[in-house]
Amino acid sequence: MSIFSHSAYDKHEQVAFYQDAKSGLKAIIAVHNTNLGPSLGGCRMWPYADDGEALEDVLRLSRGMTYKSAMAGLKLGGGKAVIIGDPRKDKTPELLRAMGEFINTLGGRYITAEDSGTSVADMKVIGETTEFVSGLVEGIETGGDPSPSTAYGVFVGLKATARHRWGRDDLQGLKVSIQGVGNVGFRLAKLLKDAGAEIYVTDIFQDNIDRAVNELGATAVGSDEIFDLDVDLFAPCAMGAILNDDTIARLKVGAIAGAANNQLAEERHAAVLREKGILYAPDYVVNAGGIIDVYYQQQGGDYDPLQVKAHIDRIGDTMQEIFERAGETGETTAHVADRIAEERFGHEDAVKKTDTAAA
Repeated sequence: MSIFSHSAYDKHEQVAFYQDAKSGLKAIIAVHNTNLGPSLGGCRMWPYADDGEALEDVLRLSRGMTYKSAMAGLKLGGGKAVIIGDPRKDKTPELLRAMGEFINTLGGRYITAEDSGTSVADMKVIGETTEFVSGLVEGIETGGDPSPSTAYGVFVGLKATARHRWGRDDLQGLKVSIQGVGNVGFRLAKLLKDAGAEIYVTDIFQDNIDRAVNELGATAVGSDEIFDLDVDLFAPCAMGAILNDDTIARLKVGAIAGAANNQLAEERHAAVLREKGILYAPDYVVNAGGIIDVYYQQQGGDYDPLQVKAHIDRIGDTMQEIFERAGETGETTAHVADRIAEERFGHEDAVKKTDTAAA
């Protein structure tokens, strides 16, 4: 299949492929849009079923980063990298250094960071062969790991969602199902637990489930059972495209707000959720805490955690604006968020609409 005709292409500026036989690296970097600044996005390592699945994931993820940075008010573009392989079996220092060399070939158009299947430690190894890596600022309590900020941002967005859906400012007794309790999902679960919520969890790794059950008192459920629970809110915190015709039909929730990127399998599923009465918090808005954190790390000078937190707290205000505009116009929350983001990063379709309205 031609990249240019791929359903997820969306006028990407650059898509690069790289293979290093010596280290076993097979990777793709996608740069979606750099109108607001250099593209910044995580490097994901995942055992994709085939190259086509990896390509679709990196295209969807990099597009999402453009919209995420625009909605968060950051001077960054959108990009993403994926490494094809099992992070628990195939990751080696040689492979990561080769990834750094690959990133160098883009000349700074793409800046990498940690993501699913990679860590701050991995970024340090990648940083041995490229300067275009983020999240490595010394002296930060989290060690440069943006996961706590991502989780906190989702928590802020989730609270705004609960406030709009149920008119409540507290989460006491709220039933929340969490799909994926890795670095971000576990931290979100802890924040919810501390706020008095009742949490149900699932994950593809049993040790992640055990940790949530033993440390947080969460209720474990099967990976497929998570879609059938009668709870208040569903928080997807694993892979994308999990909101589709089958899963939406099974959901018994009032709202969805989670950390996973590209939760909607197709754009039309935002309307399917609305028709079912489920309030959807656009993923790239609520999960922007990590990119906000990394952005401040990139600025140089002293890193001020209070300044970062204040910026992340604005996610709640952004969510409220989206909910209100969707209510006023009858559009889906996903469409409203897209439209606002496109106006900010200069998407030509949005510019045409603005010019037409002005005329």
